[in-house]
Amino acid sequence: MDAPSRSSASPVVSPFAEVAGWYGMLAILAAYALNSFEVLRNTDVSFQLLNLTGALGVAWVCFRRRTWQAFWLEAIWAVIAVIALVRVGLA
Repeated sequence: MDAPSRSSASPVVSPFAEVAGWYGMLAILAAYALNSFEVLRNTDVSFQLLNLTGALGVAWVCFRRRTWQAFWLEAIWAVIAVIALVRVGLA
């Protein structure tokens, strides 16, 4: 049986992108949990920063893996977080 061709194999992702993706997933989950349990409000800068940095981390690994649907979801998530930060006066 032949090995899969290079073009059909998943793109190699750097260790940095892997760490960024795991951080992003944890940051988004933390933001959601902390907001759901009323530890953070959606107007808190820390809530929006968790969303922004989390979305950027997941977007980076999705970009590297060419997972376009998830990449665009996270890119738009990051834009929303930036807009929210501007509204609360940080950025």
